[in-house]
Amino acid sequence: MAQAFVPFVDPNTQDDLKSSLGRIGPLLVDADALSSVNLPPQTDAIILTSSSLSVDEAIKLLDDGAAQLVVQPSLAKELIGTVPSERLLLLLDISAVSSVSDKLRDGTSGVYLKTPGTPELDLLTSFRKFFPSDKQIYVTPPPNSALPTASLIRELSRASSTLVIPASQLTLSATSQDALNVSEAFLAPLTSDRPDGLFPTIVSSYTHSGKSLGLVYSSAESIKESIVTGKGVYQSRKHGIWRKGETSGAVQEVVSIRADCDWDTLEFQVIQHGTGFCHLGSTSCFGGVEGLAKLEATLQSRLQTAPEGSYTKRLFNDPGLLRSKLREEADELASAQTREEIAFEAADLLYFALTRCVAAGVSLADIGVSLDKKAKKISRRKGDAKPQYATTSNIPATSAPRSESAPAPPAPATTLTSGPIKMRTADITTTSPSERAKLLQRPVLRSAEMIAKVKPIIDQVRSQGDAAIKELTAKFDKAKLEEVVLRAPFPQEQMVLPENVKDAVDRAYKNIYAFHAAQAEKETLVVETMPGVTCSRFARPIARVGLYVPGGTAILPSTALMLGIPAQVAGCREIVLAVPPRPDGSVSPEVLYCAHLVGATTVLKAGGAQAIAAMAYGTESVPKVDKIFGPGNQWVTAAKMAVQNDTDALVSIDMPAGPSEVLVVTDSTGNPSFVAADLLSQAEHGIDSQVVLVTVNVTSEHLAAIEREVDAQANALPRVDIVRQSVAKSLIVKTTS
Repeated sequence: MAQAFVPFVDPNTQDDLKSSLGRIGPLLVDADALSSVNLPPQTDAIILTSSSLSVDEAIKLLDDGAAQLVVQPSLAKELIGTVPSERLLLLLDISAVSSVSDKLRDGTSGVYLKTPGTPELDLLTSFRKFFPSDKQIYVTPPPNSALPTASLIRELSRASSTLVIPASQLTLSATSQDALNVSEAFLAPLTSDRPDGLFPTIVSSYTHSGKSLGLVYSSAESIKESIVTGKGVYQSRKHGIWRKGETSGAVQEVVSIRADCDWDTLEFQVIQHGTGFCHLGSTSCFGGVEGLAKLEATLQSRLQTAPEGSYTKRLFNDPGLLRSKLREEADELASAQTREEIAFEAADLLYFALTRCVAAGVSLADIGVSLDKKAKKISRRKGDAKPQYATTSNIPATSAPRSESAPAPPAPATTLTSGPIKMRTADITTTSPSERAKLLQRPVLRSAEMIAKVKPIIDQVRSQGDAAIKELTAKFDKAKLEEVVLRAPFPQEQMVLPENVKDAVDRAYKNIYAFHAAQAEKETLVVETMPGVTCSRFARPIARVGLYVPGGTAILPSTALMLGIPAQVAGCREIVLAVPPRPDGSVSPEVLYCAHLVGATTVLKAGGAQAIAAMAYGTESVPKVDKIFGPGNQWVTAAKMAVQNDTDALVSIDMPAGPSEVLVVTDSTGNPSFVAADLLSQAEHGIDSQVVLVTVNVTSEHLAAIEREVDAQANALPRVDIVRQSVAKSLIVKTTS
């Protein structure tokens, strides 16, 4: 978007002048005067800050909606890295240009340049050597400078620079010795390659997310009238000035007028009233609206015309029904697995959400304004769910990269659903072959997609080592690490457990150790396959092993024992145990105590793909391992597959684990309580878990007893929110043999 000039408004600027200026670009305002300047709606503000402004004050200005801040170099250095570069302009005297560092140049979108007098074109051209062409340059002469001219604006635009003009030197009246006409200033850089001097003008709809309504032409006269009146006024090639809707009633409110980068084409963004833009009565000359805009129009019509008793009318008239449908559809979207399912459920949710909006008089444009305000915020909320919706369940493959301890955005809690926790049921004797094929479908890990997603994480750890682990852990786990690892012996005060928990862990350790110790090969197998030829088989421990212990949705000391004890029995020289840290950067005492029992030499306080990469390649603190073991979510699994296939890593893995599943077979002698417990032991692992119960000649009463047990036991679990979703996708198969 090209800007002819930027007006510097103040508390004395008249409202009608501010409105006209707001239609043709952003307004510049001093931070100290901001509270006294009433800016027009839908206007971008560039805030000129003082040297006393703090970092927190600067961020608050951006949070409150400022499009950009003009800041001193000292403040810019503190803001860069926190504030996107497009939100910062560097305040400079022209004499200080050569001293600008690469950090300041790259971390800002341009400069606000103070010149000692009327800007000189040669000076600005040489200045451009220090700033790339994509950087904005705003040029401000000293106070009380001579009145700028249209010629000066035109020359500066050709040098890719924009003049700052005090609003006191601008007027909606004719240009005088005291003030320049706003429209003349806007028109100054415009050029037309048409014999008639007109400018092609794209008209787009503000209320329909910028959809093109039609192509028209503008003249200097029509542009001036639109800037002043805020109405859609164009130039007919046959009939002269064309005031849109003057006879039809289909008038337009102009939200913005912008020139393109070549200064030869305009875009008018408008709010269209009446039957539409096209003379045929349609919204656009390119046909009607589609998607959400079409749905909005349909719902707005049905609000007025839907017959009593119809479903749509019930939704509009019964807030309780609409609230229930919104919650139902939100839950179904959170539970959806495939791309097709997610798109289908999202469409349903959007329908009911837009119904709620239309009923309250809220438009898509209103939602867009709210989204734009949110997008301008620099400060971010922690992002946790409200207590009544809080859950620790993961969302599968299409979610953003999170480590195990910082799972994907939470699915709705049980407060969003009602009814018993129940599996689907199919009778194999009445099921067609095609239906059976669908029943056999499992949750699928899209390996190629996931590996592509984890590769940037792996590459970052390889190149940046410990620094990357700290950064990624802060990003995904919201935990700030002082040290990446703990070395054995581990601090006793970090392994303090309740006595009953410690006793349970000790007992489990002895049982698991006894089982694995019995499997250890104590003698070499020697076979003489033929006279003089002897073949032997013997076991040697892997020197360095990495054990991944998930921690995103539950603390799993059992996994630490089941991975660590075989390594201990085998005699592995180095055992690196990786586990996502808690929010304070510490490791759960249960897992750390297990690490102590199994003889771990290092505990890596990281999860997700970054932990796998650290063990595969090694860092300053993390020893490189020869083989990685352990389960994890799809990010962990994809990372394990990626490093296994990289010959630079020279690391192997146990296996690429998929979603948890179990098949339980029972007949009429099966104890309903035991059957339910076996099913739920896997169903609680994650929302993508799948459990299957095959019943053989089981009566309907016995099956009902099992279903009651599943519901009762599930509701007693701390992880009931996960179970509710996984059980809903699981299956009971009824058979007779």
